[in-house]
Amino acid sequence: MSTPKKVIVIGSGFAGLSAASFMAKEGWDVTVLEKNASPGGRAARFSHEGFTFDMGPSFYWMPDVFDRYFAQFGKKVSDYYQLHRLDPSYRIYWSDSFTDLHADFDALKNEFELIEAGSGEKLERYLHGASYKYRVGIQNLVYKPGLSILEFIDWEAIKGIFKLEVFTSIKKHIEKYFSNTRLRQVMEFPVLFLGALPAETPALYSLMNYADIKGGTWHPQGGMYSVVEAMYQLAVELGVKFVFSEPVQEIKVKNGKATAVASADNLYTADAVISGADYHFTEMSLLGEAHRSYSVEYWNKRVMAPSCLLYYVALDKKLDPLPHHSLFFDVPFDQHGQEIYKTPRWPTSPLFYVSIPSQTDSSVAPVDKDALVFLIPIASGLEGDTEAVREKYFQLIAGRFEKHTGQSLLDSILFKRSYSVSDFVNDYNSFRGNAYGLANTLKQTAIFRPSCRSKKVSNLFYTGQLTVPGPGVPPSLISGEVVAKEVAKRIS
Repeated sequence: MSTPKKVIVIGSGFAGLSAASFMAKEGWDVTVLEKNASPGGRAARFSHEGFTFDMGPSFYWMPDVFDRYFAQFGKKVSDYYQLHRLDPSYRIYWSDSFTDLHADFDALKNEFELIEAGSGEKLERYLHGASYKYRVGIQNLVYKPGLSILEFIDWEAIKGIFKLEVFTSIKKHIEKYFSNTRLRQVMEFPVLFLGALPAETPALYSLMNYADIKGGTWHPQGGMYSVVEAMYQLAVELGVKFVFSEPVQEIKVKNGKATAVASADNLYTADAVISGADYHFTEMSLLGEAHRSYSVEYWNKRVMAPSCLLYYVALDKKLDPLPHHSLFFDVPFDQHGQEIYKTPRWPTSPLFYVSIPSQTDSSVAPVDKDALVFLIPIASGLEGDTEAVREKYFQLIAGRFEKHTGQSLLDSILFKRSYSVSDFVNDYNSFRGNAYGLANTLKQTAIFRPSCRSKKVSNLFYTGQLTVPGPGVPPSLISGEVVAKEVAKRIS
């Protein structure tokens, strides 16, 4: 019986966990090296004094992608964690009112009608087109490795190229259906973190509206880290070995092939290497210049998705009932959008997001107390990330939260922790301190993203949010599957 080939996976975020499990399924000897003390990457968990916070992703969208992932290993999501659909999916606060995004589609259509006559039926027509994009995009195109334009010579995609609307902006697309500014902002929200203004994001991404409205917003009991634990448990069941608190310092290359991965104290030999670490960090810090696929100039020209300023807040009381997720669009979007994407700077008057998981899940906070996460999207690469700056913004958004919810917050804080640009760099070697990877602009989609296969090292591959298919948790699961198939195909 032949000895299994060895693959080293660097990083145990969603993409790294996915890649590791698919490689183990193919019969490889898999070792995952993780810089931090536990799996999950940016989807880390923070626990303190009986409170538990998801430090990273908090929206569970596209449940079909998770179902498909576990099914490929003969498992079901319910084997590992329990889900329930949130209703409302989220609330949007305006300057003088709020809009709930109801899980029930008829109720949502009625909500739209209250804002703009005729918009309920327009929403139905809009989502009919978005469903096609979702089917072709999420169930077909995103599973391609993006190594050649020939991958996209797909008869259904060719037949429907105009339906995909890759050369029309989502802003213009939405404007064809809705006149009311607030409804337009509701429809633009799902692309907010894709890394470009709606005017520069392809209308293809209306598939995100379909995912949001038809697929629904769900909550895994215990939080998003329950998904990390499930993927980690599955990987262990498949025989994957994990080494934590083991930051990689070098990928050793000989004759154009990666031969080993080195930490400060250990050397791990490999037949193939998959980096789920930050792509830029892998190239610029782990590889010698001769083995890099992309230059400094290339990276400097990349358009990044936002970073963010986060606060994890514990209260000594229970708030009156509020939705699990809320968006505060009570200030003009245009100015904040410009300050993220066009003239990067700390925002003047930011939009922000609040998650209160303890309103839904009693396991994440002590009885009669609440756990909240505040998030402000900001430009990647900002300097001046100081405690004073963080405190200034917290006071600003906490005051607006109190105003719109009619509930006190600042006088009930047991503790709070902030997290921003410098933390993303320190904890995850994040390029420019980004939180969401590369922007999903047309020029940075599919074959135009950094390749999942090294151009200089024949057995080095990449997975995660800086390569295909893009940012987000479901795309990360897909990214791991895509790269594992490439490794299995190319390394015999």
